[in-house]
Amino acid sequence: MEKYRIEPGKKINLKNYSPDDLGDYDGKKQKGFEKLAECRADIDRLQELLYSESKHRILIVLQAMDGGGKDGTIRAVFDGVNPQGVRVTSFKVPTPIEISHDYLWRIHAQTPGNGEIVVFNRSHYEDVLVVRVHNFVPSEVWGKRYQQINDFEQQLAEEGTTILKFFLNISLDEQKVRFMERLEIPEKRWKFNPGDLVERKSWPEYMKAYEEAIQKTSTKWAPWYVVPANRNWYRNLVVASVIAEKLKSLKMEYPNPQIDVEAFKKQLLAS
Repeated sequence: MEKYRIEPGKKINLKNYSPDDLGDYDGKKQKGFEKLAECRADIDRLQELLYSESKHRILIVLQAMDGGGKDGTIRAVFDGVNPQGVRVTSFKVPTPIEISHDYLWRIHAQTPGNGEIVVFNRSHYEDVLVVRVHNFVPSEVWGKRYQQINDFEQQLAEEGTTILKFFLNISLDEQKVRFMERLEIPEKRWKFNPGDLVERKSWPEYMKAYEEAIQKTSTKWAPWYVVPANRNWYRNLVVASVIAEKLKSLKMEYPNPQIDVEAFKKQLLAS
């Protein structure tokens, strides 16, 4: 799945990244489901190890256009994982208190602690995306934020946080299909937001904003992955595979408390 990783400084055009790509699993959907099950089992096992060792911190950033599948990705990838060590944070429109601080203030407060996985459902990148597209602040303001974000993420990384960032890449046509499902299926209707149709009109502007954000903030310490997301099962497989491999690379071990095991066994048996 490393082919979806964006190298630092690489200039990208999202038109060159097919949302329909299925990689090595084209025509192998069942094998994809089997591999996803393996990855989820690995994540479940490694998350318990992460929590017990309590040395590493994992931050996962999910960004997408409306309908891109952030919620579905979270459900699919972390299904069955002990919620004790996983936390999801969704960043909505800033509150008056949040607006009175710098834009990273509310973000920093939600970053993971030792032994914790935190998933950002949207993130600080909204401040170089929606803010840019709708001209909420001047270009000289949001233009400085790429470097500010890089510095912020580098600080987190140097303090022990592993950062993985995923752009769930769907097509404009697929977004229409998903919006129509929300209107036609009663159980999904609650997810429909009329404002999404307004945002849809700004698709080209958002693609340009995403391209620049990804290009300028995909770093060695906080890489971006452009994930083909028109097929939910493959989207989930890519994200789960990357997370599982990163967790394996941490070489974690269960703590070994310095206690006299045999003495405590005898004490317990005698109780």
